[in-house]
Amino acid sequence: MVNRRHDDLSSVYVPLRLTYGLVPVVAGLDKFTNLLTDWSAYLPPLAADLLPVAPDAFMGVVGIIEVLAGLAVLTKWPRLGAYVVASWLTLIALTLIPGGHFDVAVRDLVMAVGAVCLGQLAALRGEPLWPTRHASEEMGLHASAN
Repeated sequence: MVNRRHDDLSSVYVPLRLTYGLVPVVAGLDKFTNLLTDWSAYLPPLAADLLPVAPDAFMGVVGIIEVLAGLAVLTKWPRLGAYVVASWLTLIALTLIPGGHFDVAVRDLVMAVGAVCLGQLAALRGEPLWPTRHASEEMGLHASAN
């Protein structure tokens, strides 16, 4: 029965993991090329004025964070990565509101909900929040000495 449940979760888990892993990587890399859009245009003018660096340089840092979050989802930190992606999307949405980008802010909040769902699915699958040296330790599968 456990294997069947695990398989049922995989039909939802795998597409979510790929989506919330690949999209941040692609969007993060695009911060350096602006092929999808001019990302600095989404910075509220007041925020851009307060930055200690040029908006393009700031977006480069944003891109690095997005790539790392996406890679966490795709590699051995899917649960933690999903929560980082959800938090990141929420923060982005909050910064979009002052600039009047309400449609994109709502879309990012909806995506954040999906990322939280991915984190919850990872928990149901028994994935640790933070990988330990031996994953079996976190799952309570210690070898007992009799």
